[in-house]
Amino acid sequence: MITIIMGEIIGYILIFFAILLIRYFATAGMFYAYYLRVKNNKTSKKILSQRPLKKEQVKKEIYWSIISSAIFAFFGAITYWLWLNDMTAVYLDPSKYGYWYLPFSLVIVLLIHETYYYWLHRAMHIPKIYKVVHKIHHNSLSSTPWTAFSFHPWESVIEALILPLILLVLPVNIYVLLFYLLFMTFSSLVNHLDIEIYPAYFRKSSFGKLWIDATHHHYHHKEFNTNYGLYFTFWDKLMGTESRKME
Repeated sequence: MITIIMGEIIGYILIFFAILLIRYFATAGMFYAYYLRVKNNKTSKKILSQRPLKKEQVKKEIYWSIISSAIFAFFGAITYWLWLNDMTAVYLDPSKYGYWYLPFSLVIVLLIHETYYYWLHRAMHIPKIYKVVHKIHHNSLSSTPWTAFSFHPWESVIEALILPLILLVLPVNIYVLLFYLLFMTFSSLVNHLDIEIYPAYFRKSSFGKLWIDATHHHYHHKEFNTNYGLYFTFWDKLMGTESRKME
């Protein structure tokens, strides 16, 4: 029985790994093409950093991202197996808890993940933890789209834990989950683009100031001890860790 279960899980891991690799190379590659086009225009005001990339930086980012994808695939496969065996709170019928619950559950997942990541991120900047867990990501002083998933394995494990834990207890519709995964990918790529793509009028609006963008995350890589948020700026504002350059 255990052998059969292990065989199933290994099969799911390989499938998820393939999907995640395709996702990574397709989306990061698309953003990187845009990145190169804009970076060639050195006078563009969209560019956040004129600092040149480190030697073989992109190769190293891809290397660590492939390892991260394998780790994310492992947790994805475990979660999928648990769902198949009715051991998660993920559900299929959108009307099960009412249609009003769909956006509500999305907001709850976002807020839980944001809170988890903010405090985890601050902890990862404690010097002794940083050297072991987070330094790999910050080796990219000027980020690229390939940086988005360039993590040390320990960081990948810690970051991958939260979503399966949420899905064990919080009812989330499968379509909301898929949207969230797409949003997470898009957000990570945009935030590491090192090129600001959002228009100034949006960024200056009350709604726009709630969101983390490429500029916000650029200052985290540049200043090191500011702008720890993932999707939203509220924890940085509340805890006084937002860069003064954002004022």
